[in-house]
Amino acid sequence: MTSTVDEVLAQIRFDERGLAPAIVQDAATGQVRMLGYINAEAIRRTLETGLIHFWSRSRGRLWMKGETSGHTLELVELRTDCDGDTVLFRVRPHGPTCHLGWESCFDTEPLARGPAPQPVTVQVIEEVARVIAARRREPRAGSYTSYLFQEGIDKIGKKIGEESAEVIIAAKNADPNALANEAADLLYHLLVLLEAAGVDRGQVWAVLRERRGRPQPDQDSVSS
Repeated sequence: MTSTVDEVLAQIRFDERGLAPAIVQDAATGQVRMLGYINAEAIRRTLETGLIHFWSRSRGRLWMKGETSGHTLELVELRTDCDGDTVLFRVRPHGPTCHLGWESCFDTEPLARGPAPQPVTVQVIEEVARVIAARRREPRAGSYTSYLFQEGIDKIGKKIGEESAEVIIAAKNADPNALANEAADLLYHLLVLLEAAGVDRGQVWAVLRERRGRPQPDQDSVSS
């Protein structure tokens, strides 16, 4: 169910200045991109345009993220926390978010670490995919990815065939390390192929999500 602007505003507890903090999170990877402040007008403009707007406390005015750089944040979902005094924007970022050119304003060195090891998550797939897209837009000398784009679909497809065979061999040899490496190579080349073919990887994730909720046929009942 989609709420009206007034219904959304009624769920947000602004402070005495009419402001609330807003966390921006990449909807695809879960990466926290930045924190800004919003007021009622910023929420209205965000919902009207589909692009994230903030209230600048230093400049005393409304502003749209990416209004000068072009690195906009496209709204996917808006939530509040349990108290209603903080907003979460889940977004689709178009380019880096930080004014320093970083993907996230939090791409800084850790000030401290806890005892738990840092987990590796599927976020890395999105990170690799974005680098691949950048190499297509702005080729670099000596870049293997740029070379693949230059060679075209046939070359990329041939590499996928080779990497698929290597994955099967590693699995049959019961070699976990080799299988992990070959699977990574296969995923990388598949991402390159999707980019070269102009297929938004989001379409692939959408198909997987749809299939996840669809009953699968009973293999015993499928006629050969």
